[in-house]
Amino acid sequence: MTAIRSIVFVALFYLWSAGISIVSTPILFGPRHWSLRMFEIWAKGIFVLLRVCCDIRVELRGAEHIPQGAALVAPKHQCMFDVFAQFAYLPANCFVMKKELTWIPWFGWYAAKVRSIVVDREGHSAALKAMVKEAKERFAEQRQICIAPEGTRTEPGAPPNYKPGIAALYRELDVPVCPVATNAGVHWPRKGFIRKPGTIVFEYLEPIQPGLKRAEFMRTLEDRIETASNRLLPL
Repeated sequence: MTAIRSIVFVALFYLWSAGISIVSTPILFGPRHWSLRMFEIWAKGIFVLLRVCCDIRVELRGAEHIPQGAALVAPKHQCMFDVFAQFAYLPANCFVMKKELTWIPWFGWYAAKVRSIVVDREGHSAALKAMVKEAKERFAEQRQICIAPEGTRTEPGAPPNYKPGIAALYRELDVPVCPVATNAGVHWPRKGFIRKPGTIVFEYLEPIQPGLKRAEFMRTLEDRIETASNRLLPL
């Protein structure tokens, strides 16, 4: 039964994604906040599909820590859904995303419209400098810059491998960082189509204030995210 419900969800997920993207195409010629609103509706539609098709509920914790103005947001990254969910919570989100995602029709166009920060992973130090420059521009627009500290998806409970990009932004922007814990990978695995019933939790944690040395910041960030995320895993 879980497999059948998962297949139905996957089919409806792609239909919903393609449908709203195509129908909303005219808003690409409008103001940016129209496209941000479309992303929010898209994400909340996925919440509904998960609940109806897979008996998966999405729970938000720590709403008092969700930033409303310019901020850095550092979510735990276990699956595709980690990215989608933030569209529903952050009022003016701006994702740091790999260049390959811009090649996806419609998604790439909308990402460009909302001025997502595109990173070339092969660019190394030049890419890092470009990311910092763009981040400063987005902060001037009062955006919430969302960057996954691990850079790629990891299995729930697996040893983390945090990348230096978040530390560079923390140092150069001199702003608090809001960590986000999750157990999403338990119910929406990194690979495969099975969606497992239960509750996906996204927990916004207390922000890390600016001014820490790089090593101390990275230790604090990893400890907060991993401790809170591991608490959400099944016993």
